[in-house]
Amino acid sequence: MRKLTFLICSLQFLYTASKAQDSTANNVIPYSYSFYQKLNSQVYDRNSRFHSAIKGFYSDDSMLVNRYQSLMRLGTDSLNKRSWLRRKVTEEHLFQVRTPEYTVYADFLPDFQIGKEFNESKTTWKNTRGYQVGGTMGKKFSFYTNAYENQGVFANYITEFIDSNKVVPSEMSGKFTGKTKDWAYVTALLSFTPSKYINIALGYDKNFIGDGYRSMLLSDVAANYSFLRLRASLGNVQYQTIFAYMLDPGAPKLTSDRRLGDRAKWNAIQYLDWNVNNRLSLGFFQAVTWADAEPEGKRGFDFNYVHPFVFLRPIEGSNGESPDKLRIGLNTKYELLEKTTIYGQFMFDEFTAKEIFAGNGYWANKWAAQIGVRGSDLFKVESLNYLLEFNTARPYTYAHYQRISGYSGMNQPLAHPLGANFREFLGILNYSYRRFDFQGQGTYARYGLDKDNLNYGKSVFLDNYAHPNDYGNKVGQGVKTNLYFAELKASYLLNPKYNLRLEVGGVYRRESREDIGAKNTQLITFGLRSTFRNLYQDF
Repeated sequence: MRKLTFLICSLQFLYTASKAQDSTANNVIPYSYSFYQKLNSQVYDRNSRFHSAIKGFYSDDSMLVNRYQSLMRLGTDSLNKRSWLRRKVTEEHLFQVRTPEYTVYADFLPDFQIGKEFNESKTTWKNTRGYQVGGTMGKKFSFYTNAYENQGVFANYITEFIDSNKVVPSEMSGKFTGKTKDWAYVTALLSFTPSKYINIALGYDKNFIGDGYRSMLLSDVAANYSFLRLRASLGNVQYQTIFAYMLDPGAPKLTSDRRLGDRAKWNAIQYLDWNVNNRLSLGFFQAVTWADAEPEGKRGFDFNYVHPFVFLRPIEGSNGESPDKLRIGLNTKYELLEKTTIYGQFMFDEFTAKEIFAGNGYWANKWAAQIGVRGSDLFKVESLNYLLEFNTARPYTYAHYQRISGYSGMNQPLAHPLGANFREFLGILNYSYRRFDFQGQGTYARYGLDKDNLNYGKSVFLDNYAHPNDYGNKVGQGVKTNLYFAELKASYLLNPKYNLRLEVGGVYRRESREDIGAKNTQLITFGLRSTFRNLYQDF
């Protein structure tokens, strides 16, 4: 009977997958949460079966191309009566060549901000000069790169994060010895679509899996990393496999020889997204992490994990004393109403079968979950988008017995920025009217910090075997801490081609700890900003 049920399910899966509709496109849109909201009507449409969980999207995707091009033409002078200077500032790339065989464009990317932090009466600022270069060769190959040189003085909580973790949130490491931080940041991506069913990308960038603002599976919180990505589409099924190489500067060095640099790790990450029907999507996730080198010697890439269409657990478990760490997860969405979608994720880091339902707080029952609702055109107001989301992770989730195989990269988590041992509620509301964009966000989180030099499970970098109690573990254990975060932003778009905009923003943050009390941040900023990227500072 079980074999018959399995056979029926398999035939149903293959049947829906074989109904090929749209091919894999080629030109990747850099992932920016605020910009992607402008694609909501096409992405979350009950009359289509768009694979919304795998980001970034493609600008030449048949379901997005018209909407994307209309956004890029926002405010364009169709009569071509504006001056060259005005066109370059407000509607065109700084440099652009278009021929039937290839296209090339280039832009200067400024990010100049100045602000006031009221609690410490401190002036904050950011001075970023960057550029982007992109283009296509035929219809099958595209390329993109950007780079930034940065200096800045940050708000108190961000400065503390940088000093502690030796990295700018969502960016990169640099020179952090003084009050002024100095760092560089670069992105690169080559995209090749040899056939209508598959895309191959080689990048130094980020990836994101999920329909929410956060991801408990794989997010873009951490710094860029090198990867080879294969993405295949066959009708209602889209499959993605990523082989990633990441640095871990905080991992213990194996030698004092500086020429060997920081230690590194590998990740093999696979995700299968299945649009069951026009409303329901199911996704299956697995990732295995291993060290590039151990004290016993160099290991490098493990070709046992190169096979893209197998479950990794049997391979990882074939080594009886494997030091690798496997994580599995689920992602789902259901388009409940017109322009309203509910979504969720579940990540299994580790569990013991006899303990999972015992309710005794066993330390090794490590999991994370997400549930949310999102929609567009709220109250029938066009381009008024909303999102409500709950995230949680049990203590010690994403950690391992050694830091190098924990779920992190460049001293930051690969999933949620809070790590583990937390609960979080957040809401986001954004609205666009012509060239004006408005966004408001509110977040409340409760988490437990370490105390008495004991690991209570929030950090993804510590040895999870070094826990004070086998049983009785619960979310928020340790130093009980409440985080309140609110942010408002308003901007006026100058040039849609590279998101050049004038922006004003305000932040209120309050972290209240039971041991030392509360610390507040009140910040207002003004800036001339550009680029499409997520730089997370809401933690």
